[in-house]
Amino acid sequence: MSHSPVKRFDIRPVREQDRSQIDGVIAAAFNGNDEVALVRKLVSDKDIVLELVTEAEGTIIGHILFSRLWIEQDHDRLAAVALAPLAVLPAYQRAGIGHALIEEAHQLLVQQGERLSIVLGEPAYYGRFGYDVADAAQLESPYPAQYLQLKYLTESKPCTTIQGKLVYASAFGES
Repeated sequence: MSHSPVKRFDIRPVREQDRSQIDGVIAAAFNGNDEVALVRKLVSDKDIVLELVTEAEGTIIGHILFSRLWIEQDHDRLAAVALAPLAVLPAYQRAGIGHALIEEAHQLLVQQGERLSIVLGEPAYYGRFGYDVADAAQLESPYPAQYLQLKYLTESKPCTTIQGKLVYASAFGES
């Protein structure tokens, strides 16, 4: 069944009854169940900071999740969020749905008092939203540096580079 790009869609918080549809969107977008398992674990561990879906004509076609992330510094822990995953059903990709989800989520995160967001993804895509590989260069991470990016949600770049070790939610398999 093919879909034409949707003209109208709504972005809203996740409801418990959305879970099976969300699983389907994520599995289709990532061609497998690894990210489905990740989301289920983040939900069960209550590590979610923000989770939204895109709905069109009663069907969920997109999903975004931000979990708690810590940046451990010498004698401090800085709170941040990790964007993972962002998923849009393949038939609806390249129609602005992921873009709309990210923009809406960033606004809500700022309202919630969040200041930093980290993503592991394609720099050409996430760079359009203010994520920057150079800003994440001083962060210690188990993930490939060329895909690790940081975005300052509330202010312009500070004078000093943020440094420290990234500590993801346990669902990511890192401690």
